Amino acid sequence: MPDANIRLPEEAKDRLAAIAAAEGLSLRAYLARLSETLLTPAERAERAEKARAALQEWNGYAPTAAEQRDLDSELDRRLAQVAAR
Repeated sequence: MPDANIRLPEEAKDRLAAIAAAEGLSLRAYLARLSETLLTPAERAERAEKARAALQEWNGYAPTAAEQRDLDSELDRRLAQVAAR
């Protein structure tokens, strides 16, 4: 696989290199592994749609767009509450 150069702040590079070293990896190997574990927005949306379809098929769960927004808001509220601790 050919390499690519990216520009990022020196502090970010140093931090990522330290994290990689702590895991016994080079920065190159760490970033390659990281890229394989993160999802793009399109991949996340696809997984969410598959999960919604599976839930609907399994137990009939099919929230409306308004219910989804309410549930997202409640999740955001709870995450903010935990993060504030």
